[in-house]
Amino acid sequence: MTSIDTTTGPGVATAPRITVRLFAGAAAEYGADTADVHAATVQEAVDALLVGASADAARVIERSSILLNAVACTDRSRALTDGDRLDVLPPFAGG
Repeated sequence: MTSIDTTTGPGVATAPRITVRLFAGAAAEYGADTADVHAATVQEAVDALLVGASADAARVIERSSILLNAVACTDRSRALTDGDRLDVLPPFAGG
């Protein structure tokens, strides 16, 4: 797979740089297994991933579990800092 850098554009330099790893169906639909984004919160990182994503990729990402630094994160308003890593894990076994 490939890596996508979505860290360019107005205003992104002020937000922390976050590495996002996508797994299984999320990576397949997104077309990359990693992406770099600038985002202040988990939700902003997800939103950055969705910019330009296909409808199928967006659907999988929205339904996925998010891990923040290898710990499950259900609070999408959680603040991010430089170097944080998000993992996008799609539902398994049709879940």
